[in-house]
Amino acid sequence: MTTATTTSAWRFFDVEVAAVRTLSPSFVRITFRGPDVDEMADHGADQRIKLVLPDGDGGYAHLPRHEEWYAAWRDLDDHHRNPLRTYTIRHLRPEAYEIDVDLVVHGPTGPAGRFAADCTPGSRAVLMGPNARFDGFHGGLEFTAPRRGVPTLLVGDETALPAVSRILECLPADTVGEAVLEVPLAEDFTDLVRPQGVHLTWLAREGCPHGERLDPAVRRAAGRLLGDPTASGAPLEDVDVDRDILWDVPSVPGETGDRLYAWMAGEAGVIKALRRHLVSERGVDRRSVAFMGYWRLGRAEA
Repeated sequence: MTTATTTSAWRFFDVEVAAVRTLSPSFVRITFRGPDVDEMADHGADQRIKLVLPDGDGGYAHLPRHEEWYAAWRDLDDHHRNPLRTYTIRHLRPEAYEIDVDLVVHGPTGPAGRFAADCTPGSRAVLMGPNARFDGFHGGLEFTAPRRGVPTLLVGDETALPAVSRILECLPADTVGEAVLEVPLAEDFTDLVRPQGVHLTWLAREGCPHGERLDPAVRRAAGRLLGDPTASGAPLEDVDVDRDILWDVPSVPGETGDRLYAWMAGEAGVIKALRRHLVSERGVDRRSVAFMGYWRLGRAEA
């Protein structure tokens, strides 16, 4: 039974898999359906949710559902602690009680990979998402549209593709900017809905190291938007991406009067280097750069 409250910003939603669709060699779209998915809030852009995966017994019998669920969840042993993974809402259809979530296919390794490989229509799952009955700020949203006229730079690897795809769909029609995306294979390229003034660059890694093609492509895109570097910017504190989470977003982008708003997400080491290029080498105001290390190379999925 789903536990719901009218006061919590986020809540659990019991769902089952309604459909599984292969989008490309590296991506699969899972459609979930549940009796109260119409009570999930969605603020567009990169609105994220949690996919609660089956525990070691293949179910959810030990998942805490009370207000202090997180502390109780952390206290569970590994076998009974349901893995949590963060994803972007791709489509929410409240009238049909359905939500689409796109997953990267890495093979049957790790809890998410096994779920993506094994789930079929009827498979049970649990989502945690914004509660539409809560009338305050939900959170879980990092993209904030910049002031009109400020160019937009969107950067991501395959883990950020669902978020970038949705952000592009939400941009005003007169937006000017660049979107640079690195994915495993050329077969993963797809046509994305976007404003006419946003140039889209696809990069196929094809076995190259992560970021090897993304880094220079983003530097070229920044050059097209900003012109030649004119001055160095503010120094940045060093973030140990092997120990700390690389994650910072501007609260009110565009009010700085800067020339660019950037949203970048993907492998933490790559994003760290690109942030340094924009802020320290090109002088972009750090308050105009949202950057998120979605994952870290070499760190195994728990």
